[in-house]
Amino acid sequence: MQAAPVVISKEHLELAEPQAVVINSGSANAATGLRGELDARATAAEAARVLDLAVEEILVLSTGVIGKRLALDKLLPALRTAAGSLSETGGADAAEAILTTDTHAKQAVADGPSFTVGGMAKGSGMIHPNLATMLAVVTTDYPLGPHEAQEFLRAAVEESFNAISVDGECSTNDTVVLLANGASGTTRSVKSDSAFDDCLRAVCADLAGQIVADGEGATFTAEISVSGAASDPEARAIARRIATSPLVKTALFGRDANWGRVLAAAGSAPYNGGYAQLDPGSVTLDLAGVRVVDGGAPQDVEPELVGAGCTIVLDLAIGDGSASYLTSDLSYDYVRINAEYRS
Repeated sequence: MQAAPVVISKEHLELAEPQAVVINSGSANAATGLRGELDARATAAEAARVLDLAVEEILVLSTGVIGKRLALDKLLPALRTAAGSLSETGGADAAEAILTTDTHAKQAVADGPSFTVGGMAKGSGMIHPNLATMLAVVTTDYPLGPHEAQEFLRAAVEESFNAISVDGECSTNDTVVLLANGASGTTRSVKSDSAFDDCLRAVCADLAGQIVADGEGATFTAEISVSGAASDPEARAIARRIATSPLVKTALFGRDANWGRVLAAAGSAPYNGGYAQLDPGSVTLDLAGVRVVDGGAPQDVEPELVGAGCTIVLDLAIGDGSASYLTSDLSYDYVRINAEYRS
């Protein structure tokens, strides 16, 4: 299910190269029917008018309560005010303005040899691929056409925003936008493309990590690495299953090194109509840097989960497939925040 702004923005991307992004917080404008679509179009039209652009050059992003229409009587005047105060130094204010249940703004930057990649994101709850209830806008002065930008972004998103989970809930409004204006004057080459790719991946990974760390009610994070799987897709399925397991996540909240929950989750990872391959007699598992299972044999150790996070490293000893995921714990505050979300 796609929210109205997602539908409209995808339509615009087919017709023109984006020149501006309008973001509102408070209403997702999802499940709002034809009226919601018209509201999104009205937002784009007003932005185009005040910025002297074609309406197809406007992307519209929304976040907030599903089923709640945009308050155009407030949004459109505010849009005009914002357009009148555009600034090269306005990124921090924009990152702050788009927050919902986030506790702080999220920004990242990476400098290449002759160009810069910067980005901002919001997201705290309903975080789970494909994307999540998160919005991210990445900008660069590196020269890229629409096709190249899409290819670079798709690869970066796959290993960052599509490899995180806070609560296993997908959103209606997932959006990551990459805008490239070529203002650096860089001449593209294989070497410069590689440098740009590194910078883009770094910015996306940084923003994705900030989102997980700021997950609703989160007190602890875990970086999950799966290797030795039959294939990369199977490794990803297992990593995702561990990352979304309520039992694993609540154990993290309790700082309980209950590695049995990790293996149980790994052994029940849905894949291709069945389950991903796992031989319990061959697995090796490290938790918080401590080997708790070696070649299927449990070790007489008790890791301590301290600080802000830990690593979960699982080797299946089957093949060469590997994948990584970021997740957070599931706390009392997560329940409170979401129980009171519309209060």
